[in-house]
Amino acid sequence: MSLDPNAPLRFSPRHRLQWEEAQQKYVILYPEGLVELNHTSADILKLCDGRHTLKTITAELERKYQTQGLIDDVREFLEVALDHGWIQTEA
Repeated sequence: MSLDPNAPLRFSPRHRLQWEEAQQKYVILYPEGLVELNHTSADILKLCDGRHTLKTITAELERKYQTQGLIDDVREFLEVALDHGWIQTEA
């Protein structure tokens, strides 16, 4: 599935993003299981709140990590998240 860079993104209501203290990491919980996330992936998904787009998520991360040129990596992750149903567009 292709990601519209201007479409607001929202975390899926069928999934839950939560911190797992025992594992010291964020996970996505859903009826069939769970997905362990690294810190950066969790930061991206936390910004999928129905207000942020690919461009604004990337800008927030570049500001947070004090770097540039993250758009391709963020787009790639968001496309995977969209394909897995973890996020959806607000169109």
